[in-house]
Amino acid sequence: MALDFTAIDFETANGFRGSPCSVGLSKVRGGVVVEEASWLMRPPENHDHFEFHNTRIHGIRAEDVAGRPRFGDLFPEIGAFIGNDVLAAHNAAFDLGVIRSGLEVSGLAGPAYEYVCTVMLSRRCYSLVSNSLPYAAEEAGVPLVNHHDAAEDARACAGILVDIARRNNANSIAELYLSLGLTLPRQPAFDPMNGLSKPTLAALAGAGSTGKKAGSLAEQTLEGALNGTGRPFSAWPEEGPNPLPNPTAEPGHPLFGQTVVFTGDLIMTRPEAKSRAAEMGARPESRVTARTTVLVVGDGFVAGDLRAGRLTGKAKRVLELHAKGQQIEVVSEGEFLQMVGGN
Repeated sequence: MALDFTAIDFETANGFRGSPCSVGLSKVRGGVVVEEASWLMRPPENHDHFEFHNTRIHGIRAEDVAGRPRFGDLFPEIGAFIGNDVLAAHNAAFDLGVIRSGLEVSGLAGPAYEYVCTVMLSRRCYSLVSNSLPYAAEEAGVPLVNHHDAAEDARACAGILVDIARRNNANSIAELYLSLGLTLPRQPAFDPMNGLSKPTLAALAGAGSTGKKAGSLAEQTLEGALNGTGRPFSAWPEEGPNPLPNPTAEPGHPLFGQTVVFTGDLIMTRPEAKSRAAEMGARPESRVTARTTVLVVGDGFVAGDLRAGRLTGKAKRVLELHAKGQQIEVVSEGEFLQMVGGN
């Protein structure tokens, strides 16, 4: 088997993609993990504040990375480990976005990467009610004990890709994509002198205000859930209009071509969430129907809630449809935010 690639996973300090504080990498040769690396790091200057929500997920605090190299200083080592490999990531739009935005705000150019998104492949090759990393790893038979530890998540991502290749009798990434009728996506090389990506421009425009507001709102939301006071939102969120999908969106994006419905209280408004989904090529709708392919759940939902039974009415309906064979997936608001990029 010539299944060679490097799996990567980032954790970030705040809602901006360009705020990496940890990275894990697993290098695969012939379908076997042969080398691993991981680093803690300080995010780029002016983007290094740690938000409550992020720290609550991965446990990394500002004091844990104090004195560590910043991302821009560490990237030569990260890039050397990757080399010319195809990159694999679970929700690659996020992790490739971390590289791009992190380098852009550091004033550094970045190389081109061909990449594989194991969320996309999981949707295509498995039949899961959630394609979050724990569910996909379980389906692939890959141990995942400490989810959101970057090194362990990268290793799980590698195992998922190896399993999917095996199920499709593919001996390489090229063979796998050919067998699935897909084209291997590529993030082109970039230089911040020639223009910045949208997430970076948005972060720079809101530096010093937007990130902190989003962080305090997330903290308020989580604290309200913990102390039983509830959330500072209406019990019946305003759905708003359903915008049309962006016809120029990237076809390789995990939301492209999906029909998305939202349920529960989100940190953003429903109209904003729908607008962000549509920008990525999704078709937002207000009710779960036979057309629905993705349900985004707020209220601090995580994939484990599917087993615990902590579900909204729409989520229960999705489980019923999935049990009847409809290809439909439940994702958390955090996973959705990773897909669309932003606080």
